[in-house]
Amino acid sequence: MSELTRDEIVSAVHPVDDATVAEIIATGATEADLAAACRFVARENKAHETREVPTGVVGDVISIIERVGARPVGGSPLGEAGSTME
Repeated sequence: MSELTRDEIVSAVHPVDDATVAEIIATGATEADLAAACRFVARENKAHETREVPTGVVGDVISIIERVGARPVGGSPLGEAGSTME
């Protein structure tokens, strides 16, 4: 189990400040945990629906990401097919 670095967090979630980075690191999350949390938040945002947040470290990271209003980085800002229509 490896500890997340600031660069890994900043490259996965934006915008995020140093206090939030420290809070995510303090959860003990791994890179896989962060990836799972980002996938959850991205799917939730895309579907425009709220699902039950998982428990444990992944849930803790999801709660932090959602609380600060950050969004997972990745993919096209225009959607999968280049359109903002969903």
